[in-house]
Amino acid sequence: MIYNLALTLAQQPEVVERVLRVTRHRGFKITEMDMHLGDNGTTRLGMVVESERALELLSHQLNKLIDVTECKVLPTEQLATQLAHSASA
Repeated sequence: MIYNLALTLAQQPEVVERVLRVTRHRGFKITEMDMHLGDNGTTRLGMVVESERALELLSHQLNKLIDVTECKVLPTEQLATQLAHSASA
């Protein structure tokens, strides 16, 4: 199964490493990733992940990370649109 996630993160040096580690430990493969720094001290991270496991195994653990302020599951077409807009900007 392919899943799309949109995360809002605090701008901390180690936050992306933590997200990647949790993703790997939960058995998900990242197939696409897009990251943008915000002006308000946050980072937006879009990820497309693939796994036969239930997405809740990953999203629940990501929400537990202290520097993750939001983790949303997006429909496939919504993330594709978001990634296309950020690539053209």
